[in-house]
Amino acid sequence: MAAKFEIYKDASGGFRWRLKAANGEPIASSESYTTKSAAQGGVASVQKNAAGADVVDLT
Repeated sequence: MAAKFEIYKDASGGFRWRLKAANGEPIASSESYTTKSAAQGGVASVQKNAAGADVVDLT
């Protein structure tokens, strides 16, 4: 099974996404969005931008 994004409603009625690894463990989660469409846009942004993102060590 590959990693997957899940979109769900949070306790306040907002929409969030979480990214789960192939083993089902959560590896990233979002802020709360007011619309499902906005949450879907957040997923699309991560899908588009994360693969080429640099890692910056600020320690």
